Amino acid sequence: MKLLARLSRLASAMLVAMVAADAAARAQTYPDRPIQLIVPFPPGGPADIVARPLAEGLSRTLRQPVVVLNKSGASGTIGAAFVAKAQPDGYTLLLGTSNELTMSPGLLDQLPYDPSRDFAPISTTVLFPNVLVVGKDLPIHTAKELVAATRAHPNEFNYGTSGIGSTNHLTAELYRTVTGLSLNYVAYRGGGPAMTDLMGGRIQAMFATMPSSSALINAGAIRALMVTDTRRWSAVPDVPDAIEAGFPEVRVITFSGVLAPAGTPRPVIDKVNAAVLEVMNAPDMKAQMAKSAGEVSTSTPEEFAEILKSDFEGWLAFIKDNNIQAN
Repeated sequence: MKLLARLSRLASAMLVAMVAADAAARAQTYPDRPIQLIVPFPPGGPADIVARPLAEGLSRTLRQPVVVLNKSGASGTIGAAFVAKAQPDGYTLLLGTSNELTMSPGLLDQLPYDPSRDFAPISTTVLFPNVLVVGKDLPIHTAKELVAATRAHPNEFNYGTSGIGSTNHLTAELYRTVTGLSLNYVAYRGGGPAMTDLMGGRIQAMFATMPSSSALINAGAIRALMVTDTRRWSAVPDVPDAIEAGFPEVRVITFSGVLAPAGTPRPVIDKVNAAVLEVMNAPDMKAQMAKSAGEVSTSTPEEFAEILKSDFEGWLAFIKDNNIQAN
């Protein structure tokens, strides 16, 4: 029996060693075929604005095509689930956001993945605030005017969101708790469709992400009332911050970042991390992101994991403390 036990342990050790050697060998040749970068939102949204120039840069750095694939729906959870269930070989990556990684998980009872278990964080890419925006033809020019108008005519003001648990939904919930308003929500499949309806006058207001709204704000296509930070942002320098607007508690900074399925070999994670840092920290990329998307912010895999943990815990506490429901 002892001999059988020793042989079993030896066989297990050999298997582990063989798996490790195989992973190391695969990592040395990685990548040797095209990579998919999954964006869990429709084209034109904030994640897409970061993903497409990132994919172009990664294609050059990794010397393999990196193809952006949009898989939208359910506040980003459909695309995230697709990556969570993919082979952990580094050929299917997620351009993830706060929506599906730290916000929706605290609000939705059932998710097709566990954000803390099913992903291997690689690096953050961009940090950005949200922006409270209204249609340009609405005769409202400040956040306090919008609050007063919503309170006086609640049935006339519809606030767009990209779904339950999305960044603009939970930012609006924070705004609601601070102001004491009762809000009418209109849910969309992404920020892009909501923005289209805002400009068309079918909804009156929304908390848009910086990447999806800054160009429209600067072009005068929509009107911005405040950014959800305690300082102004260079992409929209004329827009008041939350303190100036009179609502300092409405502070929300969201992120995007690259993740792989859990179990992806660490050498592959490290190679993609190095490539992401090289692409995102290039001066031209930093300038492009500052102009439209926010601030480039890269990290180690461990630092990204800590951001995910602390952000999730913060939103979970907010959701529980304010009894926010997924309906």
